[in-house]
Amino acid sequence: MNESNLQYFKDTKIQFIDGDRGKNYPSKSEFIDDGHCLFLDTKNVTESGFNFRKVLFISKEKDQLLANGKLQRGDIVLTSRGTLGNLAFYGDDIPYEHIRINSGMLIVRTDSKEYLPYYLYIFLQSDIFKRQCNQISSGSAQPQLPVNALKNASILKKDLINQRKIEQVIRCLDDKIELNIKINAELEAMAKLIYDYWFVQFDFPDKNGKPYKASGGKMIYNEVLKREIPVGWHAAKLKDVISRCATGLNPRNNFNLGEGENYYITIKSIENGRIIFDDRCDFISDESLKIIDERSNLQVGDVLFTSIQPVGVTYLIQEKPTNWNINESVFTIRANPERITSDFLYMMLSSTEIKTFTKQSSTGSVHKGIRHGVLKDFNLPYGGKGITESFTEAVNPILMKSFMLDKENQQLNQLRDWLLPMLITGQLKINPLKNHL
Repeated sequence: MNESNLQYFKDTKIQFIDGDRGKNYPSKSEFIDDGHCLFLDTKNVTESGFNFRKVLFISKEKDQLLANGKLQRGDIVLTSRGTLGNLAFYGDDIPYEHIRINSGMLIVRTDSKEYLPYYLYIFLQSDIFKRQCNQISSGSAQPQLPVNALKNASILKKDLINQRKIEQVIRCLDDKIELNIKINAELEAMAKLIYDYWFVQFDFPDKNGKPYKASGGKMIYNEVLKREIPVGWHAAKLKDVISRCATGLNPRNNFNLGEGENYYITIKSIENGRIIFDDRCDFISDESLKIIDERSNLQVGDVLFTSIQPVGVTYLIQEKPTNWNINESVFTIRANPERITSDFLYMMLSSTEIKTFTKQSSTGSVHKGIRHGVLKDFNLPYGGKGITESFTEAVNPILMKSFMLDKENQQLNQLRDWLLPMLITGQLKINPLKNHL
């Protein structure tokens, strides 16, 4: 890379804008579940962009009192404290019109006549910039990216024509990845709706194909569950319908982290329905992988369940793990095939009911968590193996489609990670792009 092509941020029109830290900064009591302005926390910005699963708002009046940290379309949000370097692009596809950031993040704003906003976003994701972040970050307990230090970082200069070419190539991949994420969200909601219909509202198809309860199916009050359930059903404990509940292994006195190329999965790498394989994972050797698997014994159909905060995040294993295994904070739970199916177990462990139970049953002063024995005492309405098999016929194609889309995204992200530095440094040239691209 030619150093003459580098330009300090301080010599550009690119701005680094901090969130508001003044006297009007919102107190806990001023945050609301819905309102005029979305107020972002660092947890809302991940390696893959914005995460709006859990958000807080402030009122219009409070928004008007704040001086800094208001997003404009085309802005980039960069986490600058704690987990450094996560990025999100505030494009036209984001549904929120009013967004502010807290003081643990920065707004990166550019003059589009100098650097195109999305090209800048792409550059900030590159190893060229990330390496500089690692060098200039300060603080041991809580790493930070000081604004003054960031201004002394460098960007690789490109004319607008080449910026546009790189942007269009990467955007094609990003748009496909984002589309897959949106489809997966719809598939997740569809699977949950089917589960709720069948096992919460008890409107599973009766022998005539009609919704059981809504069509007058007989119900009876169950003292254990404190609710009505279909006649012929009963309360069962989780331990009655599973064959195994185990964990991974702590490296202490067992193996070393940082050796090899296999992923060591902890709770931070598990999201509902997917595992995030990235540099936040520790790595382990082939020998360490074997040592962990002697305890976890992961198999297709097992359900991963995080046992400490956030408790109850789930993942269904649909392909035999070959290059990853779990730590001791992740449960691996196996369905008893004589009682239930794996798909039913996964959806049940992902349900609102089990989340309520784990929230009430978790203990711990620093990190709340749930123990094996407590989780296995969870009571569920049980209607026999047959109903779970019928449920699996309905929901398995949805779960499999979701798995395949997530696998495709992993491949697209790998391609993106390979292309990005090659394009930015000019090692890979782009032919003139057609208008339809």
